[in-house]
Parts: sequence; structure tokens; C-alpha cells
Amino acid sequence: MTKYLLLIVSLLLLSSGCAVTPDSIVKQPMTAKPTAVAPTKASSGGIYNAAAYHPLFEDRRPRYIGDIVTINIVENTSATKTGESSGSKEGKAASEITSLFGRKVPGASVAGAASNSYKDKAEANASNEFTGSITVTVVDVLPNGYLMVSGEKQVSLDKGTEFVRFSGVINPDTITTGNFVTSTQVADARIEYRTNSKIDGAAVASMLARFFLSLAPL
Repeated sequence: MTKYLLLIVSLLLLSSGCAVTPDSIVKQPMTAKPTAVAPTKASSGGIYNAAAYHPLFEDRRPRYIGDIVTINIVENTSATKTGESSGSKEGKAASEITSLFGRKVPGASVAGAASNSYKDKAEANASNEFTGSITVTVVDVLPNGYLMVSGEKQVSLDKGTEFVRFSGVINPDTITTGNFVTSTQVADARIEYRTNSKIDGAAVASMLARFFLSLAPL
């Protein structure tokens, strides 16, 4: 009975542990509340109205805390590293005995030789590709006008939740029509894709189940 209880407890711990939100490399708020703007008294009778001003030849671009911008994630990296080393060493020794205890003996010789060599070679290749899009929020405006952005997108599927997180610094001049920016134009970009899927936990639970059942089969 105790063995069955241990099996149930182990499965419950695994199922609860796999549902924890994964850690993040994005270490700042995912969103920010816009700063309240003091109301401007409307004036009538003139062409310019400060209460309803909008640039005539400019699209609405993010420039304040709380504004949003869409990041087109286009990341493709690859790296290759190779190394090779080799070495060799040889040694020889020879000796001859002509006398023993003061008496001459027939010539006897001893010779030996040794050699050692090695060769080592290693190669490592890595490539990563990440494409997608995420809309982030301006969380701070730097003194030079650059925008610090951050955001998170969660997609809940049948077996878990996927987390897409992004943060970085944007130059407002790189924002295109429709408020889009390519991830390759973002400074200090931190992009991550995590999931709390329970598929791995199910595999581990299956191994534990086989272990306990082998001790106490039904």
C-alpha cells in the first residue's frame, strides 16, 4: 500500500511542478500605464487648436510611455567552431654487456624503443532561427528620445502555455508605417520563447510508474 501511495505522490508533484511559469531573461515590466495628460483648454476662433493638435504630415507614432509598437522577429544565427591538434614522441635505448664480475663474457646487448602519438579533432555547429511578431509597450523614454519597450505574449494550448517575451531599445526613426520594427534594428534585444508544456513531465512520470510497478506489480 505504501508503494502505491509513493507512486501517486510522485505523479502529483511532477504534474504540479511542470505547470510553473518558466523563468525569463527579460528583467523589466512587461507593460506600463500611460502618463496622465493634463487637459488643455480648447480655444475657438483660430486655425491652431492645442487641445486637438495632430501633425499634418505624420502618422501616429509611438513616442510616449504606454504607446505600443509591433516587433517583427527575424532572427537567424549560425556558428561553426573547429579545432585540431596532434603530437608525437619517440625514444630509443641500447646497452651492451662485455664483462661480468671482472671476467669477459660474450657480447650481449639489450635494446629498446618506444613511440607515442596522438591526434585530436573536434567540430561544433549551431544554428537558430526564430520568426514571428509580438506587440510591445513603451515602458520608458530615454533622454535622447529612444524608446525602451517590453512585452509578453502567451498562447495557451491543450498541453501547456507558450510564452513569447521581448525587450529592447528602439530608435524612433526605424519605426515604419503601421508602427512596425524589425528585431534586428533593436538595441539590447532580449528575445525568448519558453513553454511550460507537460510533455516532458509525462515522460518522467511514465518512467517512475514503470519503476514502482516493477517493485510491486499488479
